[in-house]
This record gives sequence, C-alpha cells and structure tokens, in this order.
Amino acid sequence: MLKIGKVESYIHEKLKEEKLHFVLLDPEDVSPGLASKLAKISEKVGVDAIMVGGSTGAEGEVLDGVVKAIKENSNLPVILFPGSHGGLSKHADAVFFMSLLNSRNPFFITGAQALGAFKVKHYGIEPIPMAYLVVEPGETAGWVSDANLIPRHKPKIAAAYALAGQYMGMRLVYLEAGSGAPGHVPNEMIKVVKSAIDVPLIVGGGIRTYEDAKEVVQSGADIIVTGTAIEKAGSLEESKKRLESIIKGVKEVSP
Repeated sequence: MLKIGKVESYIHEKLKEEKLHFVLLDPEDVSPGLASKLAKISEKVGVDAIMVGGSTGAEGEVLDGVVKAIKENSNLPVILFPGSHGGLSKHADAVFFMSLLNSRNPFFITGAQALGAFKVKHYGIEPIPMAYLVVEPGETAGWVSDANLIPRHKPKIAAAYALAGQYMGMRLVYLEAGSGAPGHVPNEMIKVVKSAIDVPLIVGGGIRTYEDAKEVVQSGADIIVTGTAIEKAGSLEESKKRLESIIKGVKEVSP
C-alpha cells in the first residue's frame, strides 16, 4: 500500500484547521526570477503551497529552473502539476500523480503515468494520487488533453467521475475549468461533487477575486488554485493585492 508522504500529510493536517489556497506557476509564462519573487510574496501572505506545471512547454531545464528558484526563495511545498510525463523535476517535493479521467485519449488516463512512473521513483518525488476532471470551457488544458469536457449544467456527471476516482484509490479530486477560463466551475457542480466524495476537493480555473474564492469554498472546495490572475497581474504589488484578497475569501470560510 502506498504510504501517505510528508506533503500529503501536510495538506491533510492543514485542512483540519482551514481551507487552503495553492498558487500555480507555469514555467512557460514565468521566468525563474519572477517565480522566486512570486513565491516569496505567496509565502508572506499565507499561500499554502506552490504548484508548478502547465499544459505546454513546462519541461526540462525550463521546469527545473523555475522549481529551483522557488525552492531557494520559499519554504512552501513545491508540487508538480504535469501536463505529461515530461513535466517532472527532481527538485520538487511532490507531484500530483493524476489521471485525467474524462479524456478521450488513454494516454492522459494511464499512458503518460506509465511513462513517468519510474522517473518519479528514481527522483524520489512524493506521488499524490489524484483524479483530474476538466469542465467546460477547459481552455488549453482541455484541448491539449483531448478531454470530453464535462458540461457545466451536468454536475452529476462530474460527481460520477469523482466518486469513481475515489473508488480507484485516488486521494484527491481536482475540478478544472481551465487556466484563464472566463468563469470558475459552477457552484452547483462543486456542491454535488463534494457531497458524493470523501476525499479533499480541489477547484481551479477562473478564480480571480475575493468573491470567486469565497463562493467556491462555500460551495464545498477544500482547496482552490489560482494561476493566471497572479502571473499576469502586471506588477508584483498587484499580484500581492490579488493574493491577499483571494486568501481573505478562502480563510473566511470555516472547514
């Protein structure tokens, strides 16, 4: 049986006290220098972990450079969020070892995972099993992964996939609207999925404001993920303001 590692234990322990906020940085969009500054700000304002990855281009030296820069400038856990088996770095603390259950392409359900498994073991990265579900509009993540996008008005479809993922042994469920999506996963879908599962629920995509964060958490998300809103804020000061506002919305909701 796969043991729960240090980072996953950290997540579960923190969830006993409060809802969590992770920041996602895409190495294709942020340089190591910018990533280090955003990591410092994130830690200072109360972000709980840094995720690193993207649907395209987040591999090799580019990925390693960003992960190392974050690790050198922050004490937050660094969790890989790979778009494929190439999105692995030995410098990270953990990896969301995820299966995109609603992909039409088996490569994203089990193929990439098989190709990356030995590298995860060799690098000594902590694997965290996760069911990954892409909801309309899906954006780049949906297109690249050939997802059969879950309709926004069909929450029970998302719940069925989520529960199946739990029954297959996945210890987290991630509902993804897509990076840069015009709106987040519908509140009703979050509620229905959360009522069906017993594992923590992560929601990402389209979360930009205090109001977005608060209603997503009130609907049942245990962890929210923001990326585009922080990366493309225009200045470090604006990034800090947005993070503080979003975190306020998350932490106001009791677990």
